Amino acid sequence: METGNRGAMSIQLPADWWILLVAVLLVGGVLAAGFANRLRLPGLLLFLVLGMVIGDDGLALVSLSDPRVAQIGGTIALLLILYEGGLTTKPGDLRQAALPGSLLATVGVLITAGVVGGGAYLLLDVEPLTAFLIGAVVASTDAAAVFAMLRRAPLPRKLASLLEVESGANDPIAIMLTIGLIETWRADPGIGDWVTFALLQLGGGLGVGALAGLAGTWMLMRPNLGPEGAYPVLALGVAGLSYGAAAAVGASGFLAVYVTGLVVGARVPLHRRGIRTFHQGLSSTAEVGLFLMLGVLVFPSQLPSVVVPGLAVVFVLVFVARPIAVLLTLGWLRYRWQELLFTSWVGLRGAVPIVLATFPFVAGHPDGQFIFNMVFFVVLVSAAVQGVSISTVAGWLGLRGESPTTTSVAEDVPIGDINTELIEVRVTPDLHIAGKQLKDITPPHGLITAIMRGKRTLIPTPRTRLRDGDLVIVAIPRQPDASKLVTTWARGE
Repeated sequence: METGNRGAMSIQLPADWWILLVAVLLVGGVLAAGFANRLRLPGLLLFLVLGMVIGDDGLALVSLSDPRVAQIGGTIALLLILYEGGLTTKPGDLRQAALPGSLLATVGVLITAGVVGGGAYLLLDVEPLTAFLIGAVVASTDAAAVFAMLRRAPLPRKLASLLEVESGANDPIAIMLTIGLIETWRADPGIGDWVTFALLQLGGGLGVGALAGLAGTWMLMRPNLGPEGAYPVLALGVAGLSYGAAAAVGASGFLAVYVTGLVVGARVPLHRRGIRTFHQGLSSTAEVGLFLMLGVLVFPSQLPSVVVPGLAVVFVLVFVARPIAVLLTLGWLRYRWQELLFTSWVGLRGAVPIVLATFPFVAGHPDGQFIFNMVFFVVLVSAAVQGVSISTVAGWLGLRGESPTTTSVAEDVPIGDINTELIEVRVTPDLHIAGKQLKDITPPHGLITAIMRGKRTLIPTPRTRLRDGDLVIVAIPRQPDASKLVTTWARGE
């Protein structure tokens, strides 16, 4: 009878060490990303590098030998990122940048893919289909990278809205192009098949996304569905239904999810804050996990062989394809040359191209591994060069400081089923209300109910003077343009 460790009992589950490893990677990666942000480095770039370090070619702590697992995980992560992008796109920005943003996200993606594909065919020793697959995969900009850039380098509202709409809306077009080219390799479709495919993908994605968004809006506006925390989960379920329904009819599930996010974000004021906060957290987690996983999937020892062709593709993409796409789509819309030049430079590539690069790999395309390594290298260079220099380029072109922030001055904080909303306003020195006494700046459409100053809560009086950093709470009757009205008041417009 074994008595050496009498009384010492323990149990270990198979998932224990995986949970610990993932937790250590997430905590360490986020802390490292915060440090990188101070140095103006793209934080997600560190997660890619970290994934390479712990992968098969590094410390071999994690192995991801099956690219299909990465594709499934990448698809789920893309859905979360696109849905959150739709939820957080402000209706005012969408209206302001609808035409230029949609042109750059559709026609611009097609031009970029075509020019990069043609350049790759001329400069590299590859088949035409391989060259245009590379062009399609790298044709879209990355929403996560662009949103992070806008937080670091405030831009004029017109330009910030354009970049937000473009980066949120152009992924589905690149995904459709990539899938279409893979099907061309598999089945050799004709022109009619391509037209039918494109119309079904785009039209079906828009239609299903809008219907799912309207149905989700109806459900999310019901007052008695359960505790407050149930509404963000329901919103997530609506996103999944949108993608699944679109995929079932052969439409673009990615486009459907983005459109559903736009509709829900614009038409559900009651639980907006909780839904957005929940999905922003999911999206951030998905981005971190996605970049870690993609870093694990790549073999750094294979990258030196694609350095020269990768640099050639980067040159064509950054200095030829992107400027041509921007000039042809926006040149006639009264944008200044500084804005066109900056828009050309901020075509940041990120997670979406790397995920799309797994599609030919999983499909068994003979150049699948080459395409993946090429695209991975292009993303690394784009993040390292363009991501670091964006703030500097904005300063050179005189595009910084014209707008104090890229976020709303006022934000809804719905307070239940009564016909009232609370609107938060963070006081900054550029606002008309800064330094004023409340008796001189009474809101015409609402009532100031409280002022948060540091850790104190002030009960407002007519002689209370607003200071930089105060959080002003305004109660206003519920209406579609409540935030806009309070924003107008705060800016003195």
